[in-house]
Amino acid sequence: MSAVGSNRLVRSLDFAPFALFIAVLVVFGAQSDKFLTRENFTQILIQASATAVVGVGMTFVLLTAGVDLSVGAVMFVGAALAGKLALAGYPLALCLLVMLATGFLAGAINAFLITRLKLVAFIATLAMLYIGRGLGRWITQTRAMNLPDSFLALGSSKWLGLPVPLWIAGAVILIGQLVLSRTPFGRQLYAIGNNLEAARKAGLRTTRLLASVYIICGVCAGLGGILALSQLGAVSPKFGEFYEFDAITAAVLGGTSLFGGRGKVFPGTVLGAVMLKTIFNGLVIVQADPYLYPLITSGIIFIAVLLDSLRSQFAARLSRRRIRFEERAA
Repeated sequence: MSAVGSNRLVRSLDFAPFALFIAVLVVFGAQSDKFLTRENFTQILIQASATAVVGVGMTFVLLTAGVDLSVGAVMFVGAALAGKLALAGYPLALCLLVMLATGFLAGAINAFLITRLKLVAFIATLAMLYIGRGLGRWITQTRAMNLPDSFLALGSSKWLGLPVPLWIAGAVILIGQLVLSRTPFGRQLYAIGNNLEAARKAGLRTTRLLASVYIICGVCAGLGGILALSQLGAVSPKFGEFYEFDAITAAVLGGTSLFGGRGKVFPGTVLGAVMLKTIFNGLVIVQADPYLYPLITSGIIFIAVLLDSLRSQFAARLSRRRIRFEERAA
């Protein structure tokens, strides 16, 4: 395949998530009149807010060629602690602060394990996943906790006509996109993802940068837990389960590479998060067999990884051809 053809294919793969999203809208829209309504889209965006926020944190990690499998467990621990405090009569503000602090602490622990003890990110965060799940179940005694109405009020309240969860998610998305696209910190993360050793030789403080992305991801997990809890109003033993895979899938569907160095918060990760919730919402509306959900989820993950792999392969070929062309020109 020629360089022009490869370049076109890479661009078409970049637009694949948009095409897939349009296809989802068309399919479910044809199945039910309730799907393509303003009320339903608002619900989809509210449901996607927690996934989008966690996905923003995951995007920072993936850009450095890392991964954080502990975000769902971090959400669970934070929610369990907040639930205990809320039922003991402590104010909502303190409960929310505890959830954010839990995310920060978990992110700092992950950062220490990965940057100081030199553990592989996959192993370190997988261990944190199991530790967090066990700790959360110990705190809750594996029992569901129905929380005060103040949590649900947070999720249902509006400001300037829009639900508060959308404002919070929008603020996180805006900040994340600006940090990655307009700051030296963001450009340095892309450099690390493209070539860690070259970034280190260029004088970048790679250890500090890598530690920061796991802390950011932890805080986003804590905030995502707040948004999820404000919609559910209860902490169950399965709270936050599989959020790590939803966040990774949302980021990769939106064009973030598992190999590092490429990706955007907006529209990338945001589009992926909305697409995931749109598919699940559509399945509920058309009353699909619930036993098909895991198969559909696995199919979405497969498509995301396949698109990322194809993008990476063709981008690598284009890069090699450019290098050869420059060498010949010299």
